[in-house]
Amino acid sequence: MSGIKILFIDSNHPLLHETLQKAGFICELNYHWSKDEIVEHIHLYDGVVIRSKIKITRDIIDRGVNLKFIARAGAGMENIDVVYAENKGIKCIHAPEGNRDAVAEHAIGMLLALFNNLCRANKEVREGKWIREGNRGIELMGKTAGIIGYGNMGSAFAERLKGFGVKILVYDKYKKNFGSTTIIETTQERLFEEADIISLHTPLTEETRHLINDSFISSFKKNIYIINTARGKSLNTADLVKNMRSGKVLGACLDVLEYEAVSFEKLDMMSLPEPFHYLIQSDKAILSPHIAGWTFESNAKIARILAEKIKQSLIKP
Repeated sequence: MSGIKILFIDSNHPLLHETLQKAGFICELNYHWSKDEIVEHIHLYDGVVIRSKIKITRDIIDRGVNLKFIARAGAGMENIDVVYAENKGIKCIHAPEGNRDAVAEHAIGMLLALFNNLCRANKEVREGKWIREGNRGIELMGKTAGIIGYGNMGSAFAERLKGFGVKILVYDKYKKNFGSTTIIETTQERLFEEADIISLHTPLTEETRHLINDSFISSFKKNIYIINTARGKSLNTADLVKNMRSGKVLGACLDVLEYEAVSFEKLDMMSLPEPFHYLIQSDKAILSPHIAGWTFESNAKIARILAEKIKQSLIKP
């Protein structure tokens, strides 16, 4: 594998490039390059490693005349034109196995914090307020959780829920025969009928963009809690807030927001609309800055997994 040149567009755990270098790859860490510089030089490389700095569009793919693979250090692939790349014989690689455990634990943590008013109670005690009745919580035990999407993240979240005495319903449009005695494979209609909690674990596609909207929320028989650790643009924030105001949505755990930049690195706080301001003022919302999969352990696991997949992708059958 000597002579294979890889362009690293985003910073990653050192394990990734160190492992590849030991295998004979030439790794060039050009994190500082602008998009124009990437486009200008991409023809020199056999592979590209990215996170979310830019979108790998058809134009960039066309300029990468020697590309054999595009690797994303993470789960989602929406910033790569995967179909176009693969049609040109370029392998597209990612590592959702690396942060599945982190995402599952984060989702559980957010839900428990919401149910037990932990964020509000913590703030109040620090302010010298000792409010017990106003912070009486509710239990997960006996609730019905509906999971949409049973890939790496959805299945890991389901596994974590097992110990809480929760009925687990899972709907995945593209997977079948994955159910068990504790994880019930079901229809979307049954989720609407029975779920108390809905957790989204789908990639961002045109099909899932604004999947959670007013019509979707109104389809539930019960008032519900919503968790989104997937992609911000899969949830219509204005519709969510409308239903929080009415009481149809009892609370929301959002690690991702539809207002995030493409890179996921920032929010333009000066231009955020009213629904966002409602969320940041509501103690019925738990918010975090797209860090569900952002643990020290997942950073290293993603690097190890991606390095092995890159090496495997270049082994001729």
